[in-house]
Amino acid sequence: MTTATATQASEQNEELDMFRDMVLRFFEQELLPHYEQWEEDHIAPREIWNTMGAAGLLLVDMPEIYGAAGASFEVIQMIQHEMCRLNMHGLGSGYNIHANIVAPYIYNIGTDEQKHYWLPRMVTGEVVAALGMTEPGAGSDVAAMRTSAVRDGDDYIINGSKIFITNGIHADMVIVCAKTDPGAGAKGISLFMVDASLPGFSRGKKIEKIGQHASDTAELFFDNLRVPANALLGGENRGFVHLMEELPRERLGCAAQAIGHARGALEITADYVTERKAFGQSISQFQNTRFKLAELKTELEMCTALFEKYMAKFKLGEMTVEDAAMIKYCTTEMQLRMVNECLQLFGGYGYTAEYPISRFYRDARIQTIYAGTSEIMKEVVARGIVGR
Repeated sequence: MTTATATQASEQNEELDMFRDMVLRFFEQELLPHYEQWEEDHIAPREIWNTMGAAGLLLVDMPEIYGAAGASFEVIQMIQHEMCRLNMHGLGSGYNIHANIVAPYIYNIGTDEQKHYWLPRMVTGEVVAALGMTEPGAGSDVAAMRTSAVRDGDDYIINGSKIFITNGIHADMVIVCAKTDPGAGAKGISLFMVDASLPGFSRGKKIEKIGQHASDTAELFFDNLRVPANALLGGENRGFVHLMEELPRERLGCAAQAIGHARGALEITADYVTERKAFGQSISQFQNTRFKLAELKTELEMCTALFEKYMAKFKLGEMTVEDAAMIKYCTTEMQLRMVNECLQLFGGYGYTAEYPISRFYRDARIQTIYAGTSEIMKEVVARGIVGR
């Protein structure tokens, strides 16, 4: 490592530590005292987005010209990691969509007009963003998408629906995937930035889930929704290409959440088995407990090492779709195994809502489903090895 590289790495670590201290203080003061209530309400309040924006935690790695902090890419991943480590996975998923997925779409493929219109308001929390991709009859099969966008003069008319949309209840703007060339399959998809206040946009009732209760999830409907031509994000019929370009970052975000969440589960489990006594001694003194914790810690650190490798590749622009599939697959499957084994060490108490490990368990389950199921991830990796 050269002197210049070492200096740069040191500066990045200092920046990360500075932001982490600020983030943890904010979480302790503004989120954690209220999070149990939000879980009971099955939704976090809309105002929390404005609060996070005022604290400078939204879109932190966007340039300062949009009112953001201009921080490094590592900072936004750290925020997700810490949010999930502290058992706020539901809010972490909404944050990931808003700040780590939608914002880069706009920044990377949007026009200057689109960037200046949307990004500053996403930074402050005035606008909450969502991504409308999944449909009732087309989950991972993008080519089967039925939502359409038909050109009509200077506008597009959108008809269709989306389901399982994170931030769907609070969203002020949704990036909607729609077919602009119905006969072209995945090559006929385009992306549109849809203002949720437009006539023809409506939401179904909030979808109740087994976990991540503080995250609002909804079905969205578009009934002859007319948007101006400048709502098109990127090129017409280039939507699938844009989706593939942004997948590495999206799946890194899922991995950051998985690792943070697993780490948090391990931390509270280690505390519990140290304090809990059975047969006259601490549970942590039993060989089975010690060996199980050792296995979990080792798997967590292996996944963390792979995550750091792919973070470095992403920053160099070298991370592939196969890389993204591997990191999403291995970290989220590890997360599920981790919380399952940790809950087991809590015994009967782990199955009660009173103990936080139960929420770790519930919240983790969706991670191997959204942003591409584990089965799809394995298929993507396999194609990179032996082709279709």
